[in-house]
Amino acid sequence: MKFVDEAVIEIHAGKGGDGCLSFRREKYIEYGGPDGGDGGGGGSVYFVADEDINTLIDYRYERSFRARTGEAGKGRQCSGKSAEDVVLRVPVGTTVIDIETDEVLADLTKPQEKVMLAQGGRGGLGNVHFKSSTNRAPRRTTKGTPGESRKLRLELKVLADVGLLGLPNAGKSTLIRSISAAKPKVADYPFTTLVPNLGVVKADKYRSFVVADIPGLIEGAAEGAGLGIRFLKHLARTRLLLHIVDVAPIDQSDPVENVQAIARELEKFSAALAEQERWLVLNKQDLVLDEEREEICQDIVERLEWDGPVFQISAATGEGCQDLVFALMNAIEERRVLEREDPNYAEQQRRLRERLELEAREKVQELKAQSRLARAADEFEDDEDEDDDDDDHDMDIIYER
Repeated sequence: MKFVDEAVIEIHAGKGGDGCLSFRREKYIEYGGPDGGDGGGGGSVYFVADEDINTLIDYRYERSFRARTGEAGKGRQCSGKSAEDVVLRVPVGTTVIDIETDEVLADLTKPQEKVMLAQGGRGGLGNVHFKSSTNRAPRRTTKGTPGESRKLRLELKVLADVGLLGLPNAGKSTLIRSISAAKPKVADYPFTTLVPNLGVVKADKYRSFVVADIPGLIEGAAEGAGLGIRFLKHLARTRLLLHIVDVAPIDQSDPVENVQAIARELEKFSAALAEQERWLVLNKQDLVLDEEREEICQDIVERLEWDGPVFQISAATGEGCQDLVFALMNAIEERRVLEREDPNYAEQQRRLRERLELEAREKVQELKAQSRLARAADEFEDDEDEDDDDDDHDMDIIYER
């Protein structure tokens, strides 16, 4: 199934049914009086987080959702039937944003979390409500009110405790296969991973965490090189990042320069993401001679002036992976306890995540706007070329894209 992490849709709640104008008509009853019932309520539109769904692809093909109108009221003081609600199921981790106001309306981070985003209209009143001692035959009713309508942008961010970061072919997918039950595609060419993958890592009984593997970055990703940076937003909700580094690149590139290149792309994408805690994981130790390992790793750490945690592993053979898993588990548990017991720390983390998500959203929208302008400029140039060629009577020019 194709991975889709953004969609734009319209939702329309149903209109309320109109109130009924009716008078009682029964044999032997001379003065029946008004008996018009109320209209039924219009259907509302709800969103529900469903853990069995992992993509927004359904909302790429169907983009308008409309609830039904409530039934009109009837005689004998019978109310009209209320319309059924429309329930839209989205993946856990979906953020719903109002396009007109850019307001975040909902952030569905828990399974089965439910929120109403378009309320149905209220049913109108029948004439029975307007009778009085001075108006015994009222001919007044009210119409049902219209339902709410919204144009929404849906954004999916995977929910994970740990995010893997690095160049293509650094070994991120191999690592997630080694430490979890996830089986992403692994091959010896760049950009094997095209969409984010999630893996549940079990450290011990009742101790586990989730790892997110996103497509690799290259220098210039912030300007759209490679797969760009659209998938970086999936790291917005992680507690820490693992920067995976190939210590023996097949292209003979410098591992230190590779780390610095990724760090620059992070900074361009989001200053908050660049501030997120990162651990350095020096991978592919099995490709280095035993007597050279320490020297190579020490050289990388010193040249980077890295003062955070450093791990030496081989994802292909599993060497050092278990130590990494237990260190991650302990760190995640410590942060969970801190968030529960220290209000200041919890508030600090909440603000950091809000800032990160805002910066990520703004950067992605900026890149989309630049892409649309570039496409429009290309189309304009093509139109001008066609006009210039009007005098080429004997020449057929075919433009291919």
